[in-house]
Amino acid sequence: MSRKVFFDTDPGCDDAVMLAMALGHDGIDVVGLSTVCGNTTIENTTRNAHAILDLGGYDVPVSRGCGRPLVDDLTTAEWIHGENGLHGDIPDAEGDTRDIHGADAIVEAAHEYGDELTIAAVGPLPNLAIALAKEPRLPDLVEDIYLMGGAAMTTGNVTPMAEANFHNDPAAASRVLQDANTRMVGLDVTNRATVSPEFIEEFRTADGVRGTIAEWLDYRPDSGTYPLADAPAIHDAAVVADLIDESVLTFEEYHIEVDTTGGPCHGAVICDEHGTTDNDPNNRVAVDIDVDRYRDILETGLQAYATQ
Repeated sequence: MSRKVFFDTDPGCDDAVMLAMALGHDGIDVVGLSTVCGNTTIENTTRNAHAILDLGGYDVPVSRGCGRPLVDDLTTAEWIHGENGLHGDIPDAEGDTRDIHGADAIVEAAHEYGDELTIAAVGPLPNLAIALAKEPRLPDLVEDIYLMGGAAMTTGNVTPMAEANFHNDPAAASRVLQDANTRMVGLDVTNRATVSPEFIEEFRTADGVRGTIAEWLDYRPDSGTYPLADAPAIHDAAVVADLIDESVLTFEEYHIEVDTTGGPCHGAVICDEHGTTDNDPNNRVAVDIDVDRYRDILETGLQAYATQ
């Protein structure tokens, strides 16, 4: 039986891979998308979400969410993901965006599907933070809430300490971690969520959809050089792999917070790894990944998406 998932996302190349993987895999039933600013503007992320659906031939409701962080200024990453936030030959798709804010769409889905639903928030978190403010029962209504973001026991990727999604909106990330008892999938594991160069090359030499997916997979402008591995990491895809097979990621419970003070650790996760405070664990943190199983699931989903 497939797992019902609502995605809150900021496509973005790694988000595009994740969505294609989820749409293609029969273990996931994508019931809705909300878009958020992050990798690029909200106009671009919403258009990109429609383009990803159109390219694979899928019909999923899309709701536009927050166009700026709750507190901080918006910073985007087109220099990594492309001029409009997404590389490749994608359809010029505007799509039929729902007349409901992304935060409200999250709450609506939680009430509609209840404990059959998992929420996967893989971009900055203002939509989810607002949804939690409007519906404090949200974590109890749904089966689970996954995040892709943060760096609990490793260094950051946009500052020495902070991961991109949390650094983009630390106030929202702080609210979510306080209220939601999430499964936080951060750089501790996603730096190892790489795709084999051979798989990328197989898609790169193919026509049509596979060629576009290859550009999403190998999305860095300094293609061929990766700071932590010999292949590109598709951070968001680690979440989908674990949604399909919960043996992919290993979680441990910790008390975690987000630094919102504006200093050099702004947006960083503070993880009480050694239990030095009296605070009870408040979230589950991914600490290990089965890379081989992750790659198997990713490749299965992408092959199916490409052949729809």
